[in-house]
Amino acid sequence: MIFRLFRKDPQRILIASLYKRVAESSRVPGLYAGLGIPDTLEGRFESLSLHMVLTLRALRLLPPPADDVAKDLTDAFFQDLDASLREMGAGDTVVPKRMKKLASSFYGRAHAYDGPLDRKDEAALALALGRNARGSDAPALTLARYALAADSDLKQTDLASLLERGPVFPNPDAFAGEEHHDA
Repeated sequence: MIFRLFRKDPQRILIASLYKRVAESSRVPGLYAGLGIPDTLEGRFESLSLHMVLTLRALRLLPPPADDVAKDLTDAFFQDLDASLREMGAGDTVVPKRMKKLASSFYGRAHAYDGPLDRKDEAALALALGRNARGSDAPALTLARYALAADSDLKQTDLASLLERGPVFPNPDAFAGEEHHDA
């Protein structure tokens, strides 16, 4: 019986691997250098949030147990944020307040991106991404094109592929050449 405590949970390993792939995708240098996400703590949160939103949208379209995977992936995301705050020295009294603010920010972004992504509305998505990911009133057109392409590609993925190889996002460098149209 005690040995069961030391056995690795395959579901947790699967979710941890999926989350790691989403997080790694959000750190691709081209997102920062080419698509204009600031390479700051806030910018990295914005990039991770965008990639989480895109992955969760793909899971939302898939049959069960994708809904459980989405819930577990979201839990892993928030556990990672909590651990990151603690690593940066946030104390036990501060972490819950910051986590509440981060959760509100994340769900606000998910809501702000969902409508334009559903409608494939590049202009509206560019405004939302400019405001959130870049902290600017200028639209983030190249980032919006990247997100729309990622959303479209991820909708073609089945659950087994998503779990096996993780979400596959476009190469940001393919969109960076269009930057002269972006402010």
